[in-house]
Amino acid sequence: MTPLIQLDAVTKTLKGQGRPRDILCGVDLTVRAGESVAVLGRSGSGKSTLLSLIGLFDRPDGGRYLLNGRDITRLPERRAAALRSAEFGFVFQRFFLLKQLTAAQNVAMALVNGQGWLPRRKRRVKVLAALDQVGIAHLAKQKPPKLSGGEQQRVAIARALVREPRVLLADEPTGALDTETGNLVIGALYAATERGCGLILVTHDRDHAGRMGRVLQLTDGVLTPATARAGV
Repeated sequence: MTPLIQLDAVTKTLKGQGRPRDILCGVDLTVRAGESVAVLGRSGSGKSTLLSLIGLFDRPDGGRYLLNGRDITRLPERRAAALRSAEFGFVFQRFFLLKQLTAAQNVAMALVNGQGWLPRRKRRVKVLAALDQVGIAHLAKQKPPKLSGGEQQRVAIARALVREPRVLLADEPTGALDTETGNLVIGALYAATERGCGLILVTHDRDHAGRMGRVLQLTDGVLTPATARAGV
């Protein structure tokens, strides 16, 4: 089966701040449909840079990036934006919810921005299904200020899932949450893999990483299988 994500010897160098610094050094990564992968690493190790490259917000300086077997390493920005909208869902540490909109309306924004115009009824069905996937369909009419941090993060996950992405990218999604709530959020993310979505989770938390199917460590720009004593 063709991998969803395949990175071959990908490199990235940070320039413009004095001496150039290598962030990624020949990174190889393969992620298949339904697979979950955690990436551990110290702050500044390049985890977010790696996720940014995979999500097509940035481009590698060297190496090759295949998405579903298609080489997209040098894809023009206009086409990258369309592909980003069609294939990826993103979850961040900050929720980025609009406070004046309900949970359902926040999720629906992803459909307006990502899939063009949909009839209201179809939009509502997809939104409620996404909220139900993360266990908060009953909060559809609530606005973010009335929701807990964990509930807001699950709204953000529903927003990422509503377009039915092939790849879900999560960058420290539990960083602002307590342990119990963080576990609920990780569970909601992992559940997406059961529907065939590929999940890449960047985290500092080894317990959360351990719930993924595979755990990798990014150290000095090199991505390797994590070991028990590897630092985070």
